[in-house]
Amino acid sequence: MSYSNAYIIYPINRALEKSVAGAIGLLPESMADSVARDGSVTIADIFFHARGNYEQKTFNANILEPLSEAIEATITDELKVDDALSWADKQNRLGNVCAALGQKMFSVEHYEKALACFDQALTVYSQEETPAEWALTQYNIGTAKQALGRQESLGKVLNEAVDAYINALLVWNKQDNLEEWMLTMHQLGVTYHQHGLALKGNRTFQKAVVAHKNALSVLNADDYALELTATHNNRAAVLQHLAESENNPDRVEEALRAYEKGLAVCMEQQLPFHLAVMIRINKATAQLVLAEMTKNAGLAEEVADEHELILECFPHALQPLSKKHCQAQEEKARKLAEELAA
Repeated sequence: MSYSNAYIIYPINRALEKSVAGAIGLLPESMADSVARDGSVTIADIFFHARGNYEQKTFNANILEPLSEAIEATITDELKVDDALSWADKQNRLGNVCAALGQKMFSVEHYEKALACFDQALTVYSQEETPAEWALTQYNIGTAKQALGRQESLGKVLNEAVDAYINALLVWNKQDNLEEWMLTMHQLGVTYHQHGLALKGNRTFQKAVVAHKNALSVLNADDYALELTATHNNRAAVLQHLAESENNPDRVEEALRAYEKGLAVCMEQQLPFHLAVMIRINKATAQLVLAEMTKNAGLAEEVADEHELILECFPHALQPLSKKHCQAQEEKARKLAEELAA
């Protein structure tokens, strides 16, 4: 079966930011002015948090390639002999930068290089002797494989991403590593969701719902507004697709409540406005799913009006693909309303 569209929100990648921050000093002084991210907002930036795991706000993506070259130049056989832990740390940093290049350039080769770097780090790190570093490397593997599996629609790679996140959770627990545990649960939920879409399997969707619920158990709006918004939205998206798989209107209602929670946090915490628009598009899409299931002409008309409003009032918050989606959804909802009212 085919599933309705639902935008996933990805929080900022802290591992990537740390990798870049720790290596900026390797760049020549002549590049210093290019490190800061361009503060202007373009259409390409509107759905910033929907583009994937390796988006960020704190540096210009154009530095990634020279940065990868600079880090790689420091990874020597001599360093591995003299300071194996530092050598492994640099492998981790290089891996994150290469994975970010993979996403930016849609390059499988860069993802493969990233994963090779993480594997090299694991020749030094172990769960027993360096658990924190081992867990972080497993998390990095999971994130890179999730991004690669999503880009290339590779179910096997998504399953390997799940395994890597579960490995990280062997070390990171809710009591001692709350932030790491929460972020891993969120990423695990997103990965199960993506894998479920590939498998068309309810059981995998249900695992995604549980993972997101675990993340929500420790999130609060004051400290993690973006992560909380993302998790509500992404849990709703899973419930929406699970509802379609089961043909279950109650699941859609549950998804709509989750979208409302995400939208409320987004507005109350004054997050970037395009996030609220994204959630409204998702919610309206789920409402049309419900209208089709329940044959509700009035609801279909409401959905059409909502998409029309989004197109008229928030054109600055729409990329070409999201604009096309809203137009198609409005047309589909109007047609459904007419058919049901006839």
